[in-house]
Amino acid sequence: MRSEPRLPLQAASVNGYAMTYTEHGHGTPLVLVHGSLCDCRYWKSQMGPLGRSFRVLAPSLRHYWPQQWDGLDFSIEQHVDDLLAFIDAVGEGAAHVVGHSRGARVALEAALRDPARVRSLTLADPGLPLPGQAADSRGGFRQRALALIEAGEVDAGLALFVDTVSGPDTWRRMVPWFQNMVRDNASTLKGQATETPRPLAREQIARLALPTLLIGGALSPAPYPAVLDMLAEWLPGARKEVIAGSSHGMNLGNPRAFNVAIEHFLA
Repeated sequence: MRSEPRLPLQAASVNGYAMTYTEHGHGTPLVLVHGSLCDCRYWKSQMGPLGRSFRVLAPSLRHYWPQQWDGLDFSIEQHVDDLLAFIDAVGEGAAHVVGHSRGARVALEAALRDPARVRSLTLADPGLPLPGQAADSRGGFRQRALALIEAGEVDAGLALFVDTVSGPDTWRRMVPWFQNMVRDNASTLKGQATETPRPLAREQIARLALPTLLIGGALSPAPYPAVLDMLAEWLPGARKEVIAGSSHGMNLGNPRAFNVAIEHFLA
């Protein structure tokens, strides 16, 4: 039996694509950008609490559930284009933006490209390489996970991916709705495994003049803690919060602390 969150879904035309999203609350728009193998349901623990103060909008990025990847238009650049267009079409032209993991990379690049549309930026364990390291310094885990999926060992491939980014044995311990969500998005790994995002230089990021919050999980594995330290050095005006008792999926592992960190930051 499936047990995914029951969120009301809407659709908006974004760059010629029917983008699914969920919405809750009233006030200044707050856009939540999910990471790899996730979708708008990933933010189930944020919609209600943050919706008490904001109009919370959580899109499923292009080709994530309920859509499927069709072999076209899967890249950081496309998702940045779509996020900015979504803010224009649904988010009243400017919004607070929260991104997690790969979604934090999308949010960061959107802020760099068009800061007028981003009121503030929250980056939770952003998926960025450290200086001098390859974009994938973890043994090609994306490609290895994809090879398992394409060989018919779907759960083994997804476990490899999730355990790499969140710590050993995370997949086995995840609740059924989360595992079902990740299975629904397994096809997107075909697009992600071949994308080659452009490098971001310190000089680019240091010019970012937006209120910025950096969030990490106290138990997040490498390279995430070092990436947060790097960004804190490059953005000395940024606030940094570490969510106790949680790894990479800190918004689900300790949602109260995660939500409070964002509320205090935006207050």
